Amino acid sequence: MAVRAAVLPAVGAPLEITEIELPDPGPGQVRIRLAAAGVCHSDLSLSNGTMRVPVPAVLGHEGAGTVVAVGEGVGHLAPGDGVVLNWAPSCGSCHACSLGEVWLCANALSGSADVYARTADGTDLHPGLNVAAFAEETVVSASCVLPLPDGIPLTDAALLGCAVLTGYGAVHHAARVRAGESVAVFGVGGVGLATLQAARIAGASTIVAVDVSPEKEELARAAGATEYVLASENTAREIRALTGKQGVDVAVECVGRAVSIRAAWDSTRRGGRTTVVGIGGKDQQVTFNALEIFHWGRTLTGCVYGNSDPAADLPVLADHVRAGRLDLGALVTERIALDGIPAAFENMLAGKGGRALVVF
Repeated sequence: MAVRAAVLPAVGAPLEITEIELPDPGPGQVRIRLAAAGVCHSDLSLSNGTMRVPVPAVLGHEGAGTVVAVGEGVGHLAPGDGVVLNWAPSCGSCHACSLGEVWLCANALSGSADVYARTADGTDLHPGLNVAAFAEETVVSASCVLPLPDGIPLTDAALLGCAVLTGYGAVHHAARVRAGESVAVFGVGGVGLATLQAARIAGASTIVAVDVSPEKEELARAAGATEYVLASENTAREIRALTGKQGVDVAVECVGRAVSIRAAWDSTRRGGRTTVVGIGGKDQQVTFNALEIFHWGRTLTGCVYGNSDPAADLPVLADHVRAGRLDLGALVTERIALDGIPAAFENMLAGKGGRALVVF
């Protein structure tokens, strides 16, 4: 069956909106009609080669939709079910999974090397980060599908698949923010906005948002920021001035650049914690001297997918949404049609907006 999709023909090439031939689901697979997909900065990292995936590929890893058909052996899903896509399913058997660290599963992205569809001329296509959400329909492994929690609109639920899990997990799982602590969030994109909301839910006292764009202050404050700082060489000094000259307890970096990682570290108090969520390139080198590591007693940690277990965390996030504590709509700064995906990428490159949602 032919469906429209946004195809990445090669690393660094523009996306092409074209028809692809999508097969029926095989054993253990599910076919899904997408309702919406988030345009995440990770998709940009995939398209420009910062993160490597086999190409040609259909990108898009953050989506939600309705089950159209299921393959043999799939008993927990049925046509008509609303679902959220999980781009990093855990295998349950590798070393990381045996430790309960499912977000570090060694086999989570193995499906990205599969051929899941073909172009009209017969060229093999790979499913981006497993799920190929930049398409009207997709076929994925049943392990990549989570039931949609009750009371969550499909289009909003798309953001639960990556941005919200990552931001919420960075605060609650990786940094383990406690009530009354102060938090700085570097980067007010989709993940940053989710992180700000998560810090508010955690009961943080002072919540400082940091970004290069003054236009994002309103978005940041609506998400929970109590202070807003324009990124500059004085960022750490300004944050310390807002926190009694001590620095924040926790800094969460959502950009993936050496300068912002270093600024996040410098903005924390002695004994503070810095969690890096942003995905940077190999050229982004961060340096520390041995004396400051000893003297400041700070910790610096990476964070993959919010250190989350999507199956366990999705119901928790849904509870927050239904209670009004988490506003998914606040993460969407632009809604575009499938044909507008290339324009959305241009906006991301230009640093405009925090989140685009592709509605099918």
